[in-house]
Amino acid sequence: MKDKIMKKRTEFEGIVSKVIFPNKGIVEIDGFKITVKNTIPGQKIKAVVNKKRKDRIEARLLEVLEKSPLEGEAPCSVFGQCGGCLYQSLPYEAQLNLKENQVKDLLEPFGIEGSYQGITPSPLTYQYRNKMEYSFGDEFFEGPLALGLHKRGSMYDIVNATDCHLVSEDFNRIVEGALAYFSERNIPFYHKRRHEGYLRFLVVRRGVQTGELQINLVTSSQLELDLQPFADMLNNLQLKDKIKGIIHTVNDQLSDAVKVDDLHILYGEDFFYERLFDLKFKISPFSFFQTNTL
Repeated sequence: MKDKIMKKRTEFEGIVSKVIFPNKGIVEIDGFKITVKNTIPGQKIKAVVNKKRKDRIEARLLEVLEKSPLEGEAPCSVFGQCGGCLYQSLPYEAQLNLKENQVKDLLEPFGIEGSYQGITPSPLTYQYRNKMEYSFGDEFFEGPLALGLHKRGSMYDIVNATDCHLVSEDFNRIVEGALAYFSERNIPFYHKRRHEGYLRFLVVRRGVQTGELQINLVTSSQLELDLQPFADMLNNLQLKDKIKGIIHTVNDQLSDAVKVDDLHILYGEDFFYERLFDLKFKISPFSFFQTNTL
């Protein structure tokens, strides 16, 4: 096995002994430490060697053969397919312990591990995110329109995010409404390879303390559409929070990121407010704000 595992394209099975920052699982076989991304300590996995260097071996995960003893059932119906989550099957305490061990490992070479003061847990373990950047695409090659997050391990396939547990129900209703609206009208998404199409991203942000929502549709300029009916549809959704602004951003740049060539306000304002203690923040569409307000 020792000689065999050194070759590329060799498949093997093993137990993940630990996960180092940020997501590199370690499998030890015959004295070799093999890195397999997107794994959880204690999982029995099947993987294939895809990179071999003198000082390291990297492998690609093929299948989780047995769950880790730490794992339970993840509440999300697309967990394992969606690339947005990795540790949702772990109880929150186990997630904190995993992160704590990673932080201590990072500090140890600098001799400052004793300065570590522990982790402050999040008040909410679900529905805590105040921002999501959803991508338009297809569920599979030439498949139906999708709006959500990239499928794990894929640059192109999109997993619909209409039932995400990391965000408030308002986000899911907005994604559901936008997906139905553009699907019914056969509006094409922007193909990253061909640089053709219209729909690129939908960015939804929320003021957790203020109850204000900002919705930003990002498209190319390859179609001329009247988006006022789209804004009207969003305003007619049954939401708990209040829509502060609906924005249309035009982005014709080739990079797969939310950039701005032109910006139009379809409804309301191009900002929303959030509060932290006695401070009030005015947040624009492209400004950074910590994604877990609480």
